[in-house]
Amino acid sequence: MSTARGDEFRLLLWGARRDAERRIAARAEDLSGVATARGDAAADDEHDPEGATLSGEWSRLAGLSDAARRELDEIDAALARLDDGRHGTCETCGAPIPEARLRARPTATRCVRCAS
Repeated sequence: MSTARGDEFRLLLWGARRDAERRIAARAEDLSGVATARGDAAADDEHDPEGATLSGEWSRLAGLSDAARRELDEIDAALARLDDGRHGTCETCGAPIPEARLRARPTATRCVRCAS
C-alpha cells in the first residue's frame, strides 16, 4: 500500500478510534447514572409498566459499552497492521483487500470472497 493510501486509512482509523472512545466515555457516564438510580430505594422501576427497568437499561448500556470496546480493539489491531505493512492484505488467502471495502470498513481483515 502506498504511503498516501496508508495515511488515508490511518486518518480514517484515528477518527473511528476517537468516536469509539467518546462512546465508551458516554456509556460510562450513563452507567454511573443507572448505578446511582439503582441504589435509590425510592426508584421502584420493576413495577413501572410504562418504562424499561433499571436492570434492562443497565444491560443495554453495558452491551453498547462492550461493543465500543471491541471496536476499539479492532481499530488498534488495524493500526498495528498499518504500521507493519499488513493492512489491506487478506489474513485468510493473502490477496489484497479492495480499497472500497477498506474505506467502508477500515478494520477489515479479509477480502470479500473470504469474508463471505
